[in-house]
Amino acid sequence: MRYYVEDLAKHVGEKVDLKGWAYQTRSSGKVKFLELRDGTGIVPCIFFKGECDEEALTAFESLSQECSVKVSGVVRKHPKHENVFEIGAQTLEIIGKSENYPISPKDHGTDFLMENRHLWIRSKKQVATLRVRAEIVKAIRDFFDGRGFTLTDAPIFTPSACEGTSNLFETKYFDEKMYLSQSGQLYMEATAAAMGKVYCFGPTFRAEKSKTRRHLIEFWMVEPEVAFNDMYDNMDLAEQFVEYVVQRTLKNKAEELRVLERDITKLAPIKGPFPRMHYNEAAQLIAKENPEFKIGDDFGATDETIVSSKFDKPVFVHHYPAAIKAFYMKEDPKDPGYAMGCDLLATEGYGEIIGGGQREDNLAILEKKITEHGLREEDFRWYNDLRRYGSFPHSGFGLGLERTVGWICGLPHVRETIAFPRLYGRSYP
Repeated sequence: MRYYVEDLAKHVGEKVDLKGWAYQTRSSGKVKFLELRDGTGIVPCIFFKGECDEEALTAFESLSQECSVKVSGVVRKHPKHENVFEIGAQTLEIIGKSENYPISPKDHGTDFLMENRHLWIRSKKQVATLRVRAEIVKAIRDFFDGRGFTLTDAPIFTPSACEGTSNLFETKYFDEKMYLSQSGQLYMEATAAAMGKVYCFGPTFRAEKSKTRRHLIEFWMVEPEVAFNDMYDNMDLAEQFVEYVVQRTLKNKAEELRVLERDITKLAPIKGPFPRMHYNEAAQLIAKENPEFKIGDDFGATDETIVSSKFDKPVFVHHYPAAIKAFYMKEDPKDPGYAMGCDLLATEGYGEIIGGGQREDNLAILEKKITEHGLREEDFRWYNDLRRYGSFPHSGFGLGLERTVGWICGLPHVRETIAFPRLYGRSYP
């Protein structure tokens, strides 16, 4: 039987074999201490002279940080801490040596840690972050699967741009020119016409030469699309979704958030309803504090922070000027010049985590916009067919996974929100 640290509470008084890595060691007279981590947790293993064999004490002297080991001993409750367990060790075997492990308890620079990302992810805070990420991913799937949505995967290779032509990764597709996907949205619009409520969840790519704390070159997005939803329905769905993800993570990953030293009092209020602001209202707020901002411009990171700082919940900004939005965004017939789109700005300066809105469902208007945006009409023939054969109002949004993980974990940079980040200027390891 294989035993894991996370299961030790079930085996108090039993002898178990544990396999893992040496996290820390220390000695005090006749007692030696090994903190063993196995990926599910860390447990202290205590070697008392007379209680363990001599070979174990000899092997202990050869232990080094991150060497892999096998420890046999009896599980017992910690004498001082409730719900904490330890191993009364009897034998010790070194499975794999680790010489001069490069990441030590001392401070290391970011470049060094990123160069050794494959090892850095073994540290407590990095493990906690990746466990929170896994919980958020599961919560995302459970939310949509539990509400009648169908997962329909979008292609990675696409013949056309979705979010603009200036930040595409071009690649060769046999004799054709193709691009790595910026978004699965256009394809979700097609599957929404087939199944009503759909979503895709996968990697997307933006060739942005940006080194801000919010940007990755490769990142994951979940993109739901719902037939016959308007912009307001879309905001309702996004609100319910974000509340569900945050509250579930608080409940299920409290220990990981403690390790990350996250102030969970900042996350506890994340429940609907969220405040909603017209672009013009938000722009007036920004103009008072940022003299460089001009009403009519899109928001930068500083502008988003100004708006979100006024609330203890995420805030929707809707009805951005149509001129600064993508070609597929529907202009509001009741508010000419403004698009029926919305962004959700996270608290504490983490910026936009959701962007979306209502799609243009009029064929003639869509064709005109494609031309005005300088896009190739032949690339969007299939997309226009969605309006040609049974057009319908529909809405959707995209949530960036890494920004959301960074926000919930309280991290200063998105590079720690994914095991192996791809950043401008860094593609190793």
